[in-house]
Amino acid sequence: MRTGFAFVLALLVASLAGVAHADVKMSGAFVAEAACPATQAIKSGKNPGNVSTEAGQSYQLLAGNKEAPTHYLILVPGADPERRWVKISCGHVTGGSAGTTPAPADQPKPSQPASGKPEYVFALSWQPAFCETKSNKTECQAQAPAGFEATHFTLHGLWPQPNGNFYCQAAASDKANDNPAHWRDLPPVNLDPDTRAELDQVMPGTKSDLERHEWIKHGTCYGKSQQEYFTDALNLMRAVNASPVRELFTKNTGKQVTSDQIRRAFDSAFGAGAGDRVRVSCLVDPSSGRRLIGELTLGLAGPIGPTSSLGELMQASAPTTKAGCPKGTVDPIGFQ
Repeated sequence: MRTGFAFVLALLVASLAGVAHADVKMSGAFVAEAACPATQAIKSGKNPGNVSTEAGQSYQLLAGNKEAPTHYLILVPGADPERRWVKISCGHVTGGSAGTTPAPADQPKPSQPASGKPEYVFALSWQPAFCETKSNKTECQAQAPAGFEATHFTLHGLWPQPNGNFYCQAAASDKANDNPAHWRDLPPVNLDPDTRAELDQVMPGTKSDLERHEWIKHGTCYGKSQQEYFTDALNLMRAVNASPVRELFTKNTGKQVTSDQIRRAFDSAFGAGAGDRVRVSCLVDPSSGRRLIGELTLGLAGPIGPTSSLGELMQASAPTTKAGCPKGTVDPIGFQ
């Protein structure tokens, strides 16, 4: 009798072990690419309220169902319950990481993610050129020859993709105020003093509340706090400004550079092929008709954090189809 009981108990324990699983904690955001069922349970497909994701919408990412997940656990505001499972094929993850075991050091890293698509666009401005077309901006009136923006790239933004992934769970009033005339009416961005001081230097547009706009439109879709979002962007900016790319611009101030030169500088700084992830945008000086290099946009893919390598993030993204503007002048500080 005792032997039979032990046998039954062993079967019960084995059965429970077979159904048990440990969710893998994840951070960041899940961006839905389609309307997919958001279920309370994976196996049964139970879906109270028949909740579905909304294409282009970003959701807080909580976990995966295992180390190589088939489903993500997300937070769906307004659903009951709010914690829901979606298939990983429904979208993509941005701005986060999973608590999984790292691959062995001798295992080669893939050069591109499965999709190859950029998960972020990182936008750098050449401020003197921008100010030629926006001379009435407060930050442009404050330009000085010894200013940071005279010899460094400045931060425009870090934009989770795909394009159109904007205003994640933002209030309707904030969307309505998100135009330059009303950025002052957007909620302030709360940062620690050191980050605020660096951001004010690296993003001169904070004098016009650009950081409020960037957060409400793009940062809300990043899946992290305001502090983490701007800290990550500033870390990437330091890498660019410490590289041969900046040297190319400072040595050629007042002269023309080509998109090929810029891409080669990125290859030199961040590895062969990095330049293929760079797109050059030009502006036309309304007073002189000069074509000026105004912005560089970089395609990135992979988790972004305090120790992320800009080169690896660029290499993991798909190359851009075109280099953009073929050549333009590196505008010197001040109105020309």
